[in-house]
Amino acid sequence: MRAAWVLLTALAALAAYYVYLPLPGTVSDPWKLMLLDATFRAVQQTCHLIHYLRLSHHLIVLNYLICTFDKLKSVSSEDINITDAVFDGVEVRVFEPPAKRDERLKRSVVYIHGGGWALASARTSLYNNLCRIMAESLNAVVVSVEYRLVPEVCFPEQFHDALRATKHFLQPHVLAEYSVDPSRIAISGDSAGGNLAAAVCQQLSKDEHLTIRPKLQALIYPVLQAFDFNTPSYQQNMNMPVLPRYVMINYWIDYFNGNYDLAHSLLINNHTALDVGQALSFRGRLNWTSLLPSSFKKNYKPVIQTTGKAEIIQQIPALLDVRAVPLLAENETLQLQPKTYILTCENDVLRDDGVMYAKRLENAGVEVTLDHFDDCFHGCMIFTIWPTDFSAGIQTRNSYIKWLDENL
Repeated sequence: MRAAWVLLTALAALAAYYVYLPLPGTVSDPWKLMLLDATFRAVQQTCHLIHYLRLSHHLIVLNYLICTFDKLKSVSSEDINITDAVFDGVEVRVFEPPAKRDERLKRSVVYIHGGGWALASARTSLYNNLCRIMAESLNAVVVSVEYRLVPEVCFPEQFHDALRATKHFLQPHVLAEYSVDPSRIAISGDSAGGNLAAAVCQQLSKDEHLTIRPKLQALIYPVLQAFDFNTPSYQQNMNMPVLPRYVMINYWIDYFNGNYDLAHSLLINNHTALDVGQALSFRGRLNWTSLLPSSFKKNYKPVIQTTGKAEIIQQIPALLDVRAVPLLAENETLQLQPKTYILTCENDVLRDDGVMYAKRLENAGVEVTLDHFDDCFHGCMIFTIWPTDFSAGIQTRNSYIKWLDENL
């Protein structure tokens, strides 16, 4: 019996050691976040073992486990009509609120889900719940894009899927079919979905043949650049749940179908060193020392290598492709962007991506709302369903929907 208690105590101590992470004192629900992160790490390590044994790609296994767990959740949608459709070859899920007697046309949101271009789905309860609540709260038609994922396809296919689906929806006869007001449409997305939403919005703004354009774009902790992995937020939050720096770098490598051997070189910015000629023209567009307020810069220093590896850009030219990295777009494109909302979280490696994009848009003359949360973390907005329900999720979701309600 005594041996059993000793073993149990030892296992409990090991579990506590695995779960515990030092977190900033401002993070909401810290112990719940630690448990969520420990679960993610355990699942990811299992998936990487399966990948190492060549049984399956780790992202395929991870997505399977996410969807399997997701089936245990039940989300009511009695008041919203949810249908699956195909827009120009791209699967979408459409959320339609019931018609009102005195209303002819509804506003609409095209939503693009996050997940590192590789995980999640418009059909999972996390995003199903978010889009249903948006449709109910805004009395709006919400189109959730089911773009194809890594490793099935890599860049630029996710971008093309999101663009095709959005352009199809913006056709007058399609909007009429869903009783949508052509002048009241927003494009939105979170994380990698925010990346795709920003890239799609930029592309639409340059399309001279388009007769209907989005009124708004709303980006939730978007990932917008792979130029500098040492911005203050990348340095400050390098080990922060749910998205440590090395995980974000791996997502970029997977998105570009690159080699994991390049991860360390990317981490220390070898791909954008001063001697990498292809990167020189973009450097001024992502100078965080001028784009970030002092409260975000803190005491961090830029990491700029004098000598790097030009072959990285030769192997992965998409690292400087504005369709993948919207923050590097030229000012002429930014001037064409619609009124913009950007939500950022203090405890997130991507915080500065959103803040810098807000500043560049503002400098280009675009009306921008930067909605920053000091106590929140990456991905929090979708975590509103038990057992992954966070006060940060409710807080950010309400603020996001409130802005849409007031501006769309």
